[in-house]
Amino acid sequence: MAYAEYLKNLLAPLGIYDLQKGSFSEAMVYAAGRALDGAGQALEWTERESLVATALEEGLERREALFARRPVAETAEDRRAAITALMQIDADSLTPEAINRTISGCGIPAKALEVDTGHLRVIFPGIGGVPPGFDEIQQIVLDILPCHLEVEFYFRYMTWEECEAAGYTWALVEQQEFTWERFELMGGKNE
Repeated sequence: MAYAEYLKNLLAPLGIYDLQKGSFSEAMVYAAGRALDGAGQALEWTERESLVATALEEGLERREALFARRPVAETAEDRRAAITALMQIDADSLTPEAINRTISGCGIPAKALEVDTGHLRVIFPGIGGVPPGFDEIQQIVLDILPCHLEVEFYFRYMTWEECEAAGYTWALVEQQEFTWERFELMGGKNE
């Protein structure tokens, strides 16, 4: 209900205002209602943009401006997740669990695996090949990870074993008109 109708219904039982159609009192109530509607809309926008969980525009842009690099995420939902991950970084973010909570701040799903002492492998689950915007992703990940660690980036492609297990034949591949690139990138989807 608009504020004008709300005010009119609130004041009507008092009986001291002439709220008939076209009266001066009704015009005043509707003017106040329009002003309250505008204030209500501004407050709704402010509340939405002030919370990471609901921000869509300026709230996301302002938070992203706080970081050295903007996550490569495109959708509002992915941007929110990246911002939330980046906001978790603190002086205690050196454990494997903490690193994996914050590494998705690059804007796409990412995971750091300890290969050996001081050596991490960064993978991108569910993404085949080199992710779009990798140069920026790489810089964000390297900013997040402790600098004393050796980091390698691992990109996932279809293996011959996966090809055989899925029952692919050259005839089937040609029938579905796969390009080589599209075919080899299918491997990352299974991880």
